[in-house]
Amino acid sequence: MNLTAIRDPEEIVTRHFGESLFAARHLFPDGAADANARITVADLGSGAGFPGIPIKLWAPAISLTLIESNHKKSTFLREVARTLTLTDIDIQTTRAQDLLNPPASSPSKPNCFDVVTLRAVERFEEILPTAASLVAPNGRLALLISAHQLPTTKTAPTVMRWAQPIPIPLSNSRILVVGENQN
Repeated sequence: MNLTAIRDPEEIVTRHFGESLFAARHLFPDGAADANARITVADLGSGAGFPGIPIKLWAPAISLTLIESNHKKSTFLREVARTLTLTDIDIQTTRAQDLLNPPASSPSKPNCFDVVTLRAVERFEEILPTAASLVAPNGRLALLISAHQLPTTKTAPTVMRWAQPIPIPLSNSRILVVGENQN
């Protein structure tokens, strides 16, 4: 279906699944979120479901929202969720920016999530402030990025306190960096 540029099966395992599960282990070290706490996670630009779906498999108690503007990819995500019988998963076929400003007819306030993930999105510099705006107070923003993108996190207009970047195993330049919303 041409959902990702990576075609080599071994690279798919290490790059897509490996990176996603690496992030899941750092975000939810116990392997499962407390079902009573109802932790909300949003994956922006979900594409083929990475890192969102592997995080959901690692921590099944989370409430996951996959945000993907491409209809073909959203349809694929719905089929994956159905096939894997995932529960408490919402697939939004929209742009992340649209979640910041719900329609005037909607009684709901703008969306906020306990954890927001961002990986392999186009125009990283442009989407970073939007991603940060979707993080609830004291929530976390998890970025799976290349090391050369790290300076952008320091200059972006966000109120995140960034942890030290963690190198991703089996990668030359990929890192996980997690920020905590200071609002």
